[in-house]
Amino acid sequence: MLARLKALHPFQNPDAQRLAILFAVVYFSQGMYHVSDQTLTLTLKERLGLSASQVATFGWITLIPWVIKPAYGLLSDSVPLFGRRRKSYFLLTCGLATAAGLVLAAMGAPTYWGLALFLTVMGLGIAFTDVLTDAMMVENGKPLGLTGPFQAVQWAAINVATILVGVIGGYFAERRDLGSGFLVGALFPFLALVMGAAFIHEPPAKSSREELRATMRGIRSALRERNVWVVAGFIFFWTFSPSIGIPLFYYQTDTLKFSQQFIGLLGSLGAGAAIVGAALYAPLSRKVSLTRLIAGAIGVAIAGTLMYLFYRDRASALIIDTLFGGIAMITQLAFLDLAAKACPKHAEGTFFALLMAVYNLGAQGSQVTGGYLYDWLGYGPLVIVSAAMTALAWALVPLVDIAGIERRARAAGPAPEIARAARS
Repeated sequence: MLARLKALHPFQNPDAQRLAILFAVVYFSQGMYHVSDQTLTLTLKERLGLSASQVATFGWITLIPWVIKPAYGLLSDSVPLFGRRRKSYFLLTCGLATAAGLVLAAMGAPTYWGLALFLTVMGLGIAFTDVLTDAMMVENGKPLGLTGPFQAVQWAAINVATILVGVIGGYFAERRDLGSGFLVGALFPFLALVMGAAFIHEPPAKSSREELRATMRGIRSALRERNVWVVAGFIFFWTFSPSIGIPLFYYQTDTLKFSQQFIGLLGSLGAGAAIVGAALYAPLSRKVSLTRLIAGAIGVAIAGTLMYLFYRDRASALIIDTLFGGIAMITQLAFLDLAAKACPKHAEGTFFALLMAVYNLGAQGSQVTGGYLYDWLGYGPLVIVSAAMTALAWALVPLVDIAGIERRARAAGPAPEIARAARS
């Protein structure tokens, strides 16, 4: 029995374990970046008087660093900094996010453009760090078949942080204490900086010219690949389904009269369920084909969305938010796993960032669309529209050569950090 449980553990190699720990700590730090989100939404709603659609539009400004993520990937793939492709950039961007967070914490009465500016700068540091982490995940995970388990660890960690964010963020929101939220959020990019300094073992890069040539070869090859473009379109369509996220907050606050502390608790319960979902996905991704995982994920996402038609009181909110937390995590990991496996060799940072920019652009577009549909149609019709759009994604699955993408990922060259360790 013990041997069977050990065999299910995906990280048998010590270097794979080191990377898994690094990814977990970095993603935990990124999760804690959101500790001020609930208080920020309240500030925009109450102090600045913004509607649901206007709050979603504010998000477009702070989304800018996340949309241009491919530029960070291209930079780190092809232009080494102080002789390293990942580590030097990682330490620099963690420092930038920490500094911007401290400025936000020290800000007096918040203004629309003051918040927008420094949240965008902080987002730049977090987004660049995210690209670097994901590049290391893809280039080490693809040849080992560990992109799914690595991402399960990352998202389990980010949801552990989300549990704390729900409790701590709810506490700050109840007291309208935005400054303390930003202060707590600023501490964690610094933690990621310390962990990166200790855990990223990266050999010296080739010359900038050699790295640039290798990256350009990878990019040219990928641009000729139909699968990369089909995957990008598939991910965008999936994420663009009108979101009930911000409208749900308004529905909870204005219609159901939930306290901010209770809303924070719901977020924590959903995050706890997401950890279970991530734990389930790690072994599933090793045993079940990605094609079946994607098709199944769409089905459970439709059912999970329709559950929100019965979201009417505290009891139903507790049940539905908890169940949907696990469903949403399994679904998200399936699509992120597809994105990782579709990335070309030596341009991992560039193309995973490109696909995540598409993912984030679709997600933010879904927030804005959902906000306007909520203002126009109301809560119930929005849920039905969202479920219907999700169902349409099934029609696109046959257009994506998911089985071929999986085969090519397994045939990739050796994992850089792990293979080097094995030869030493």
